[in-house]
Amino acid sequence: MTDQRRGLLLINTGDGKGKTTAAVGTAFRALGHGMRVAVVQFIKNKWRTGERKLGEQTENLIWLTMGNGCTLRSPDRSKDRYAARAAWAKATELLRNEEVDLLVLDEILYAINLGLVSVGEVMSALKVRLPDLHVILTGRNAPAELIEMADLVTEMRAIKHPFEKGEKGRIGLDF
Repeated sequence: MTDQRRGLLLINTGDGKGKTTAAVGTAFRALGHGMRVAVVQFIKNKWRTGERKLGEQTENLIWLTMGNGCTLRSPDRSKDRYAARAAWAKATELLRNEEVDLLVLDEILYAINLGLVSVGEVMSALKVRLPDLHVILTGRNAPAELIEMADLVTEMRAIKHPFEKGEKGRIGLDF
């Protein structure tokens, strides 16, 4: 028999689309069961995505979009580092918040891979989080140490995408 109160660590990673989508779907599933959810977005900026619009008006959901947008082409990494550090500070508060049942750290794996947040500090904080808090990490290239630590890891694999033909993202499907 498993302890249903033990918080799980889930990772959505890989090169395919759907990492954030799956995490948001899990968040809304949890909300449907009366759980309290928080989402911290590390890279996405103030762009009004569909999930953010709904998230900001949903009861029992804290939605924090704290990034500067795509940091891969960023000319000033210091702004990205500042935004990621602010998001991480908020995330560490939420890891100890007794009023949160599920915490989604969206795109934190990008922040780790870009050196904006260290894998060591993330692992240390996850080890001392509230014992019944579920956490979902998203982004590409999950570090092996986090994969080992996780209870569930899903890898999204890109097979085919309209972007490859130069098509732009679609409202409601891509943002």
